[in-house]
Amino acid sequence: MDTSTVYIAASTNRHPHAADISSDDLVAFGTGNMIALWPAGDSVDSGVRETLASDHSRVTCVRFLAADRLASADDRGLLRLWRRRDEQWTSTARIEAHTQGVSALCVRGTCLVTGSSDATVRVWTVKNDEGTIVEAQTISLGGRYPLSLALAPLPDYSALILAIGDTNRNVQLWTRSDDKFVRAATLAGHEDWVRALAFRDANQPASSSGASFVEPSVLVLASGAQDASIRLWNIEPLRKGPAESADDLLDAFEAALGDVADGEEGGRQITLKRHLITVRASDSSQQFSVTFDALLVGHEAGITGLSWRLPSSNNLDPSPTLLSTSTDSSLILWSPAPTGTLWVTRQRFGDVGGQRLGGFVGGLWAASGAGALAWGWAGGCRRWQCSSFSPTTGEQWAEAGANSGHSGPVRGLAWAPGGEYLLSTGSDQTTRIHGPVEAAGGAWHEIARPQVHGYDLIRGVFLERLRFVSIADEKVARVFDAPRSFVEVSEFLGVAQFDASERLRPHMASLAPLQLSNKATSQDPSAMSATGNFKDHLPFEGELAAITLWPETEKVFGHGYELIALAASNSKHLIATACKATTAEHAVVRLHDTVRWQPVGEPLAGHSLTVTRIAFSPDDNLILTVSRDRTWRLFSKQDAGSERGSLCWGSYSTICPDYIPIAADKSHGRIIWDCAWALEGDAFATASRDKTVRVWQNNGDKWTAVASIKTKEAATAVDFASGDQGGRRLLGVGLENGDILIYASPTTDPTKWELITSRTQWHVGQLHQLSWRPSPPPGAGQQLASCSEDGTLRILSVRDR
Repeated sequence: MDTSTVYIAASTNRHPHAADISSDDLVAFGTGNMIALWPAGDSVDSGVRETLASDHSRVTCVRFLAADRLASADDRGLLRLWRRRDEQWTSTARIEAHTQGVSALCVRGTCLVTGSSDATVRVWTVKNDEGTIVEAQTISLGGRYPLSLALAPLPDYSALILAIGDTNRNVQLWTRSDDKFVRAATLAGHEDWVRALAFRDANQPASSSGASFVEPSVLVLASGAQDASIRLWNIEPLRKGPAESADDLLDAFEAALGDVADGEEGGRQITLKRHLITVRASDSSQQFSVTFDALLVGHEAGITGLSWRLPSSNNLDPSPTLLSTSTDSSLILWSPAPTGTLWVTRQRFGDVGGQRLGGFVGGLWAASGAGALAWGWAGGCRRWQCSSFSPTTGEQWAEAGANSGHSGPVRGLAWAPGGEYLLSTGSDQTTRIHGPVEAAGGAWHEIARPQVHGYDLIRGVFLERLRFVSIADEKVARVFDAPRSFVEVSEFLGVAQFDASERLRPHMASLAPLQLSNKATSQDPSAMSATGNFKDHLPFEGELAAITLWPETEKVFGHGYELIALAASNSKHLIATACKATTAEHAVVRLHDTVRWQPVGEPLAGHSLTVTRIAFSPDDNLILTVSRDRTWRLFSKQDAGSERGSLCWGSYSTICPDYIPIAADKSHGRIIWDCAWALEGDAFATASRDKTVRVWQNNGDKWTAVASIKTKEAATAVDFASGDQGGRRLLGVGLENGDILIYASPTTDPTKWELITSRTQWHVGQLHQLSWRPSPPPGAGQQLASCSEDGTLRILSVRDR
């Protein structure tokens, strides 16, 4: 069978250097322990195309050496090189670069520099032909932590200059002479840690705006700090003349003023002192001057990222433009004023006046300078694109769709009953809905974020396509109904169609500060939209987090500890829940009806430790439970007319049956993580940490294991496909190392299972759940959704060759 990737939802790691963009608009970003590749220039915005898996820990730095070469580093000090050949990326070099995590990385040609929390900066030579990395130098920072690095060639000279920003308040400049960097100058002025550095190369063309600042032979360094300020420094070849005596006068003047930055609270030190740098080569030497040029003040919190726009053939403003991001949730584009050297804010994007969700962690230019990209504290990206430019009105920018995903482990999945869209729950305390967008050529995107909670979310199940139940790391299950805005947006995007009765809903929901329950509201979500019309575009990251919530309609109580398992009957009349437990008293399953949300019958007892999964049989006559106590148990429904039946829906005159225990088994040697029923209801499977998946069938007297599938790693997830596949049934198995195995057996004989396909390193962390899509589109084959500890959600297409 053939397999292909349908969808990957992944967030960007919370590091300022965790993403970079190539010359052909391929964005590479760290997501958990992997590197995700997102073609940002794709006309249909198909999202993340693939991920690169290796032995990385959490990826902290990613940088392109060329369009087909990539460097990455992680929080354990590991450095890797990658190369693309025949559209396939492979790792070409690996080295333990530092003893602790890499916090910054920069590259220029074959020179690569890394900074680490081991208080060192190391210089490496990349040998592209051999695909190797060789250490050239180690620079000790005397116990300080390097936060940012930048490399550039000196103007009109062949030597390189290295800027280092660390947990001191200064910027260190190092120049390379005879293959070694030597300390050349220290630039003072910032009042807090220097977190971002960026050079504007001297060979970039001069501005046509008339600003005297940008001469072709001037190298410009931008430095941004936690003090919310940006400083610009000019580096240029020294010109002999009267300026030298002027420097002596400036030194005397500044000495008389004293150190303003240290002496007055809140004061900013502005120095006009010129620093002299001498660079010596084997046969020549050259002096350079470094002078402070401008102070850019506009952000309200610390600077996290800086980037200069590169020269482009696009019809854009030719003025030099600096992009900056901050924890105040804003991205600013700076340019010099038409006259003089004053720098002004040309554009400001993001959330003005706040630090929602930790602000922006970093930013990049995209689309050859016609786009700007920033990623936030929660891992989601926001993107803006320049649509036009004229000398009179300037550049016109608008927000566009971008990549999104959970910023922590994804714990649960649930398909809408008709398979129209997919619900995911994660440890980042959000519930998200993903669907295929017709306007994007059927590419999948996140279309709603119905629940933003205060506890880690564990699981969700749909009761109908506009209602779901979720559980979190708390004692209560919560019920949500879709607002009208979700119905309208889903129809506009071509995700699903609804009838008139399904549109009679509140407009949207809101979440009050310090509250856990979403409340319905009649406010029009378009009033809060970035475009003024919420229904005319794919929801942006800022809108997903603010105006796609679903109203909470019910709470379901009953357990004494935090919930861990949730299931809904196939009739959707019942839900079953279980909580964390260390005793038999709490290791029970409780049933509630879905009309009045009242308890049904007695709790289902028998386990002695936490119940990890609950599954109703296709006809709802049986309930299967598996547990940390290494056992599975079956409970059978009593006849509606029996004495144990209980009236649960009052005026509905419907009898809710009780369930009684009928079978149990403890043949697994370790925890049983998951279980699933076959569509025919004649068999079920259990997946265990003992590296086996067992298939069970009723032989008339008892349920016995008719097949045992051995796996190389612990089996943590299992699910049967939703339909007959040409006389056979499919079983998906997920492993602790992230691999997926797909087995097939004849429909009439569940004793014979054959491995028909597999995907190694499909995830790089424990698989938490597998779920086959009900009623996939014609010609799409079977589609298998998976979620993992690695923080990604994926959909895999499986079809016959």
